[in-house]
Amino acid sequence: MFKDFKLIAGRPVYIQVKDYMRHLIIKSALQGGQKLPSTRELSSLLKVSRNSVISAYEGLEDDGFAYTVQGQGSYVSPGAAARSSEETTPWTINWTERLSGQALLAEELDIMKRGIRAEKGTISFTSIAPDERLFELDQVRRAFMERMAVEGNVLLNYGYAKGYKPLIDYLKQYMEHKGVDLHGKDLLITNGFTEGFDLVLSALGKRHGAVLCENPTHHTAIKNLKLHGFGIHGITMERDGIHLGELEQALMEREYDCAYLVPSYHNPTGIVMSPEKRHSLMKLMQHYGVPVIEDGFNEELRYSGAHVAPLIAAGGSGNSVVYLGSFSKVLFPGLRVGWVLADQELIYYLESVKRARTIHTSTLDQSVLYQYLLGGNLEKYLKKARLEYKRKYELTLACCKEHIPYAALSGDGGLHLFVTFAEGFNTRELLAACHAQGVIFTAGELFFTDGAGQNTLRLGFSRVADEDIVKGIAIIGKTARTLMGE
Repeated sequence: MFKDFKLIAGRPVYIQVKDYMRHLIIKSALQGGQKLPSTRELSSLLKVSRNSVISAYEGLEDDGFAYTVQGQGSYVSPGAAARSSEETTPWTINWTERLSGQALLAEELDIMKRGIRAEKGTISFTSIAPDERLFELDQVRRAFMERMAVEGNVLLNYGYAKGYKPLIDYLKQYMEHKGVDLHGKDLLITNGFTEGFDLVLSALGKRHGAVLCENPTHHTAIKNLKLHGFGIHGITMERDGIHLGELEQALMEREYDCAYLVPSYHNPTGIVMSPEKRHSLMKLMQHYGVPVIEDGFNEELRYSGAHVAPLIAAGGSGNSVVYLGSFSKVLFPGLRVGWVLADQELIYYLESVKRARTIHTSTLDQSVLYQYLLGGNLEKYLKKARLEYKRKYELTLACCKEHIPYAALSGDGGLHLFVTFAEGFNTRELLAACHAQGVIFTAGELFFTDGAGQNTLRLGFSRVADEDIVKGIAIIGKTARTLMGE
């Protein structure tokens, strides 16, 4: 006994000794009423200081695992050890048989469990997350220290379901600067886009059981719509956004609960819907009385051209658009802070749904983000990030044009490009062949609502080094030509 104790660097020694002794007691290696080694003896056995053992024994006593008899030493508390396996019959349950249909569907749709793992050295175009090397850690650290100095005790306590008020006020002004009329609207802070979307879908009644969206569209949105039991009707994308003729035909044929749309730097196509089409779209949705859930995906990553106002801005003082915002693809996805901007009565109910589910988004995360934004750091960061991502975007675009035998290539900005090959080409086969050569990407079929897209792929370039962009796309292009028989 005591020969398997190993110290872990960085953790207080007395805590490690206490945890080790508690483990022995729980496992019945030390029995109730048994005398513990003296502090001097145990310090010698474990090769730690006697003071560490003394503190460990005091901790065991505080936790109810040991007691001290004056002048005799320390003993294991009676009943502290777990009952032996002989005294109880193990009881096991087949949890798979008890899972809900929603849990089974969530696992089925979980591409992270089924996707190709990027082994060390693999050139991966699968991520569209920001490049962490661009993060300004000094500014984040300063924001944290400043906020903690002002109200640290408050930030570490429970917060409010609706969100941290200074951040709410900041984001309202931020959206107002995008041209949004805030009259009759309110804002709720969420744990990123995904929770916001989930909350909205939870609050919406399934009167018709169907939702409209672009085809292809954001896979996470498809997954959540299916988990909420909605039927999905995808509308074809054109070069300037959703096909309005096809959309109107769908609206004429049946009724829908809402439409989910990504008008700017669409995921996965990267297309930005034109201002003219946005205006026509909103008139069409108004005519048929279908509310819109707008995903403000990557709106800040514009590399050229004029600012295009979000759909919620085009809606003016109306309340038909629910806007889901997040800085996850621009700033720090690890903070998990997003927001829902919508009709104030809808936000009133969403707040209650959120309180019932998660109580509130981390107040500490919200406050750090607020302080960072307040200091003007977003504007400085975006200037640097746009320059870097634009450079990578142009490099990736040039490499695709040089090497890949595509039928269509789209992406007006953001962190990815979308490649379409001729009909009949299979990008799953291409992915397998490229993976064998150390290159992976995201096959496009998972973004489609109707099982199509076997001839498409998405290339995320934000976290790929320049030399790997050049090398990886050359491999993809060469392999594609080989599969085509060229």
